[in-house]
Amino acid sequence: MNNSFEDLKKIIMDYNPTEIEIITKAYEYAKQLHDGQFRQSGEPYISHPVNVAYILAEMHADRNTICAGLLHDTIEDTNITKEDIAHEFNQEIANLVDGVTKLAKINFSSKEEQNLANTRKIITGITDDVRIIIIKLADRLHNMRTLEHKSEFKQKENSLETMDIFVPFAYYIGAYGIKSELEDLSFRYLRPDTYKEINEKKNKLESSSNSCLTEMLCTIKEILENDNIDNDIKIRTKNIYGIYKRLQEGHKLQDIHDLLALKIIVDDIACCYRTLGLVHSKYHPINDKFKDYICNPKTNMYQSLHTTVFGPQDRIVQTQIRTNDMDRVATYGLTAYWDIEKGNARQKMQQDLRDKYQFFSSLVDINGMFADNRDFIFQIKSELFGTKVYVYTPKGDIIELPKGSTPIDYAYKIHTDIGNTMIYAIVNDKKVEDNYVLKNKDRVRIITDDLSYGPRENWMDIAQTSYAKRKIREFNKKS
Repeated sequence: MNNSFEDLKKIIMDYNPTEIEIITKAYEYAKQLHDGQFRQSGEPYISHPVNVAYILAEMHADRNTICAGLLHDTIEDTNITKEDIAHEFNQEIANLVDGVTKLAKINFSSKEEQNLANTRKIITGITDDVRIIIIKLADRLHNMRTLEHKSEFKQKENSLETMDIFVPFAYYIGAYGIKSELEDLSFRYLRPDTYKEINEKKNKLESSSNSCLTEMLCTIKEILENDNIDNDIKIRTKNIYGIYKRLQEGHKLQDIHDLLALKIIVDDIACCYRTLGLVHSKYHPINDKFKDYICNPKTNMYQSLHTTVFGPQDRIVQTQIRTNDMDRVATYGLTAYWDIEKGNARQKMQQDLRDKYQFFSSLVDINGMFADNRDFIFQIKSELFGTKVYVYTPKGDIIELPKGSTPIDYAYKIHTDIGNTMIYAIVNDKKVEDNYVLKNKDRVRIITDDLSYGPRENWMDIAQTSYAKRKIREFNKKS
């Protein structure tokens, strides 16, 4: 579905009516610059930036981000410059538009070099302003929604790039709504037959499960209201690509524990735990399928209580219990700050990105270590965008590491001094070798000694992460 500028204005009026004037100015400016340009669908080109801005407005983006969404292709596709945009609007909008603009072909000897440089620019843009990657995600989402107008080759090429770069980024900033849609849109073009098959099974399952889920929804709503807990309950089924991944792991469709879910949204954290008790009083839980992501948030700051219970008609159903703010973060990730933090959102986004999101420091390290764009992107895909393991500190904090990581990588992730003074590691109460490969849910404790002689010579071969290797190298240069 394509949205018009009138649709965009309506959604802006709902949450930020005082900024309609400058947003309208950005639209008129972009419309004039793109005049005579058309998409492959035959639509006037301005329809694309309007829809990108609409996606951003659904997240309640600030006025500068909306304006940048409307103007995001002007530097690349017209004769306008960054300086022109700064003069006509402001420097912040100009910086955002420049951040999402591809580097000019004239600077490169080959198309491949240009593509590598542009991919790096997209990835590293988040270190300057997280809104750059948010605009790129909105841009990619609309392009994927309208991919049917491209050739089959471009459909597959764009889908692969989306899976490789944009899906991981959506996950890292916690934007699950965008992540799931991008996965399904990409999967539809990469594996059309499998997509169709799973989609049909999913539709049948939703139809056959409707009475069960509706009965549970009504029952839970009643017991919560009897306990004076305000609530909103929504039915959710797993996205198609998520189902595909579970089937590839060997699960049967009916055994995927989070295939069917009820999202229960309440007012505060205390109500979350009260709700959990009330749900368990009515439906027996599967003990090993309970997760407390409120006490231990995921590394992308996702928070919720997850419990899978035995529902009516022999169905297993996951219930996700969270507050309104948690639900907005679960859907939109960092962009939820536009609602939660209001005028301070941009600063809070960037600060929390640095302080709370574990991938950010790894990205900065990799960017500093690899001058060659090809090497940089290879390392990003293998270390950041590849499979992860999640292990626990002695205090129960979750640490995210690339698959194949060792206690050495863990030690340096905690702190450089812990890595440099590590003498051995204890995993699940047992001493392990330095080259032990960490597994999900391992509990890791590092034994240190300030008098230790530092990283061993073979640690460079054992360590997997760029940060650990860099710190080992730096220590050995000093000694």
